[in-house]
Amino acid sequence: MKRPATILLTLLLLTATAFNIPTFLDSETQDLGFVVKSSITYFNNGTKTWSFTKEDRAVGLFMNNTWQTVYLVNHSHPVEGVEVDEDGNLMAILQFNKTRLNFGEKINYTVTYRIISKTRVLPNINEGGSGTLNEIKGVPEAYLGGGGTWLINDPKLRTLAHSIAGNETKVLTILKGFIQWIKDPTHIEYRVHEVPLYPNETYAEGKGDCDDQAILLITLCRIIGIPAYLQIGCIYLPRQRPPPSTDWKGRRTIVERDIGWHGWAMVYVPPWGWLPVDLTFVWQYSEPLDTIRRAAVTSQRVIQYANIIEWDYVTSARQGKDFFETNDFYIYVQDEMIQVDLPTTTEDKERREWIILTAVTVGLIICLLLHHQIQRKRWRATLTSVN
Repeated sequence: MKRPATILLTLLLLTATAFNIPTFLDSETQDLGFVVKSSITYFNNGTKTWSFTKEDRAVGLFMNNTWQTVYLVNHSHPVEGVEVDEDGNLMAILQFNKTRLNFGEKINYTVTYRIISKTRVLPNINEGGSGTLNEIKGVPEAYLGGGGTWLINDPKLRTLAHSIAGNETKVLTILKGFIQWIKDPTHIEYRVHEVPLYPNETYAEGKGDCDDQAILLITLCRIIGIPAYLQIGCIYLPRQRPPPSTDWKGRRTIVERDIGWHGWAMVYVPPWGWLPVDLTFVWQYSEPLDTIRRAAVTSQRVIQYANIIEWDYVTSARQGKDFFETNDFYIYVQDEMIQVDLPTTTEDKERREWIILTAVTVGLIICLLLHHQIQRKRWRATLTSVN
């Protein structure tokens, strides 16, 4: 899955400087419901015929885990099948009603997801309790490899990683050092790019957006031997509807309604396991480890979409951009996220009926007692008048 993943994963990755950060609650105690609607239009304005591949017809299915449950509840075209990409992300293959686009032709497809976002709790991390590099065991090599996006053999990046880590062996302390270095605006300044950068480019330019900075962090971690990968997701942003964004020489237009797309790192830190590290979207930031403790994804308003582990995310994004620009093909993307009430379960319904029945019964008993007391007062008043 190459080109569609580029379209879906590099839409307009959100960062803190692009939007106002909403106030996330410290304690979210109940499940939240959301609906995400995506509409994508392909348009051929060039001289070449656009023959659709399986990849052009693929849509992501988000992920299901202990933090969220996602259902594909509506799709404008039949689903031909479900496949898994090289990083384990599920993709539904739609069956279009045409196999190609000639000059002047277009095709649109829409998909709707229903999401249950569950309460999220991270372990109580601290540097003193962190495991060491030698305690990282049992993690697949894929999370440490240097192929594709992760340029772990780049000499300048290797020098940087080892100069920051020094002789430290505690994983969380090393990670904290990487975070501090990247978040220093004299080292890396936030800057949006039309396509993601390789880590050596972010380092050389001293500029990068959410996924650029995450990719740099992941690469530094892998150089030292700390497993890490990139994760992409969407954020519910009520009442935030920026104007349409057009780039790729006018070939790509994005409209976002109450939603933003974002990228962050996932890093393996013993003894706690995988922890999110968000360098650009942190609520109530005060110190480097807040990028973990208060990462955007710890809020139920953020939904995890896909993992980037081995796939060459950067090259694929650039190939996608070139595909549209060179062939004079166009893509129009409109995404919307809506918070909805969750359907009442049978258990909830029975509990509610029991509460109502109990309340009615108690009310009847109180009424009977009051009636009995009134009758006794009348009876005593009658006896008094007779005497």
